[in-house]
Amino acid sequence: MMEENLSMPTKYDPSAIEQGRYEWWVKGKFFEAKDDETKKPYTIVIPPPNVTGKLHLGHAWDTALQDILTRMKRMQGYDVLWLPGMDHAGIATQAKVDEKLRSQGINRYELGREKFLKETWKWKEEYAQHIRKQWSKLGLGLDYSRERFTLDEGLSKAVKEVFVSLYRKGLIYRGEYIINWDPAAKTALSDIEVIHKDVQGAFYHMRYPLADGSGHIEIATTRPETMLGDTAVAVHPEDDRYKHLIGKTVILPIVGREIPIVGDDYVDMEFGSGAVKITPAHDPNDFEIGNRHKLERVLVMNEDGSMNAKAGKYQGMDRFECRKQIVKDLQEAGILFKMEEHLHSVGHSERSGAVVEPYLSTQWFVKMQPLADEAVALQTKEEKVHFVPERFENTYMRWMENIRDWCISRQLWWGHRIPAWYHKETGEIYVDHEPPLDPENWEQDHDVLDTWFSSALWPFSTMGWPNEEAADYKRYYPTDALVTGYDIIFFWVSRMIFQGLEFTGKRPFKDVLIHGLVRAEDGRKMSKSLGNGVDPMDVIDQYGADSLRYFLTTGSAPGQDLRFSTEKVEATWNFANKIWNASRFALMNMNGLQYDEIDLSGEKSVADKWILTRLNETIETVTRLSDRYEFGEVGRALYNFIWDDLCDWYIEMAKLPLYGEEETAKKTTRSILAYVLDNTMRLLHPFMPFITEEIWQNLPHKGKSITVASWPEVDPVLTDLQAAEEMKLLVEVIRSVRNIRSEVNTPLSKKVDMFLKAKDETTLSMLENNRGYLIRFCNPENLEIGLEVTAPEKAMTAVATGIEIILPLEGLINIDEEIARLQKEKEKLDKEVERVQKKLANEGFVKKAPEKVIEEERAKEKDYLEKRVAVEARIKEWRN
Repeated sequence: MMEENLSMPTKYDPSAIEQGRYEWWVKGKFFEAKDDETKKPYTIVIPPPNVTGKLHLGHAWDTALQDILTRMKRMQGYDVLWLPGMDHAGIATQAKVDEKLRSQGINRYELGREKFLKETWKWKEEYAQHIRKQWSKLGLGLDYSRERFTLDEGLSKAVKEVFVSLYRKGLIYRGEYIINWDPAAKTALSDIEVIHKDVQGAFYHMRYPLADGSGHIEIATTRPETMLGDTAVAVHPEDDRYKHLIGKTVILPIVGREIPIVGDDYVDMEFGSGAVKITPAHDPNDFEIGNRHKLERVLVMNEDGSMNAKAGKYQGMDRFECRKQIVKDLQEAGILFKMEEHLHSVGHSERSGAVVEPYLSTQWFVKMQPLADEAVALQTKEEKVHFVPERFENTYMRWMENIRDWCISRQLWWGHRIPAWYHKETGEIYVDHEPPLDPENWEQDHDVLDTWFSSALWPFSTMGWPNEEAADYKRYYPTDALVTGYDIIFFWVSRMIFQGLEFTGKRPFKDVLIHGLVRAEDGRKMSKSLGNGVDPMDVIDQYGADSLRYFLTTGSAPGQDLRFSTEKVEATWNFANKIWNASRFALMNMNGLQYDEIDLSGEKSVADKWILTRLNETIETVTRLSDRYEFGEVGRALYNFIWDDLCDWYIEMAKLPLYGEEETAKKTTRSILAYVLDNTMRLLHPFMPFITEEIWQNLPHKGKSITVASWPEVDPVLTDLQAAEEMKLLVEVIRSVRNIRSEVNTPLSKKVDMFLKAKDETTLSMLENNRGYLIRFCNPENLEIGLEVTAPEKAMTAVATGIEIILPLEGLINIDEEIARLQKEKEKLDKEVERVQKKLANEGFVKKAPEKVIEEERAKEKDYLEKRVAVEARIKEWRN
């Protein structure tokens, strides 16, 4: 293949090679699961992004990891299903549509539920298109023929089935409970929708008078407005200060209500005064204490955060205005005797920004204990869910073992409406998949279900469940891996596990690969308020999808956070550029080679044998580490092989036969270049799909696309450990010579004498066999190789394994500098000797480590010791 026939441009331009490629993949149906019974299925369902806006760097990282897994498995011969889809995202989407309508002067309540939902569906369609464009820009190999949405007909059917089934089992109930309440959006919030921020507030210290006039009891609060709903004061039953007061009553200031003093173990004797006010309708812990002591629940606020009729003279005031007024009144009455500044964590609504109010409300709940018990028991079995890294299993188990009932109702219009109806006259509750037969007598619950309720069913609802005979459900469920961030283990991963067990009897996925968060370069969290967010699409526009993907997926260990660095993305672009240029050089020298003409049986040079050996080692390493999800290490192995071994060494060495006169050697070199590049592109393809497809299409290949080409396999026939050792020695010598030359500013173009003193016949033979490479890459005036060599005493030296390298560079050598250089080399070897000897002296290491590893360490010790002796001899020579 000559340059004029080469379709690869001279410069690597990611936008040009990525243009149109994704559409070609999708049109070719390379990403569609084939339902091929001859292949083993492999399934991943995408964590569905919310239809609220753009995908961020976290999405790019998350989906790029999934793309690596699915592309690799497809190449390994699996029938791969990577199922795409999106989440309706309840409150998040409703808030966005509300905002849009308000900007147009439209009120949601005036519009009405049905028309509002039509507007929201329009929003969904618009943003779903944005997300698909972003998926395509990232190059994600998704099976669009199976795309799902959490509000589509099939998933809605699954949601109803689960709700009705849990209700009939007594695992869903309706009751009063303290929930997170957003007074601005007027809805319950899940824990994940609450953002905690440190806020400067105060501790308000008050004295509640005892009803019998015998004194008072001191309490402190950060929310004095809630005292209007106090129904008790609690102390620890073992607290000697207050034991005698249990059973007595106090007069609630301002209100004048008589409330009891109760003893409860929850109270911390060491904190504050050791006495606490109890407001069961406005605090989750007080709610529990109230239940234990059968206390009344007095709700003093409205849903919008204003005070209600039970707040007496403060009725109609905003809760924070009420706080100011009540503090003033309590001070005047002498009840409030001290205020101290206090920085405390306050929950804010993620969507509206309002301060969240713990609020007594009638809601629907899932009784979690029986479901959690099953999920906890699963982790003791062989078919458990495997967390990667393992430490996240503890995070999951801690949450499961300390589970609280789950509030699943939301006061919204956008979502799965609760399939419950209330009889207009009797108030009777009817729960079923369909409305009652006399709908005119019933009113459906206005609330919708928490978004996590439907996304908890995602691994099986997307496959056609509850129809257990659905083809996809039977073939592709349970799934193989889930990839997600550690921040939603509680909220999503745990819920998928217990719902999967409850409704399918199986774990929903075999492995959960946990990644961290993408942070700004300084380690801070990316956020709009800090203005340090990075749009992945902008990065792709500048550096290409391959560079961004490779940086994200190989930049950290599993479970660790990743700091975004433009410099590192640029370094990855340089890597891609290096691959492009090396491939282009090889292709220009292919001379029209066809795939069936590749022949590796010819006589090979040491460089040929070595690169084939290194390719085998890289295939083994990449495959093994990928199966363990260690993509940071995979990235290192690929980078070292491609940049160092292939580009910097082999391609340079291949120029000798390619530019020579020997046709047989040329043919062998072309074949090896084609074979190595083909396999290298396949190994790299899951990480950098665009550049690898482009290069592979120009290589002599077999098949339509690299996406469906087979994964490289180790060919033991091509491994030559002797050649690998020989090459290692050669590289060490050439590097040493280059280092010496650079230290005395002697360019490679200037010929100098060179002496190589070998320690034995084997080393000598290796050097003689590769004299041609030494001359080509070291450029000596004269080259003398021997067991004994006649070289000038005062010369620059270096030691390689079993070789002393001597370069007489008279007039260029500063004696003191050379002694300092050798001294530095000796110190380095001292450290290496100490390290390896410590290791070998460690009984634990010697007992546990495989014999092969111990032998390797002993060989290193011998090598370092020999090198040190040689360096010490040279230092002595220079000093004399």
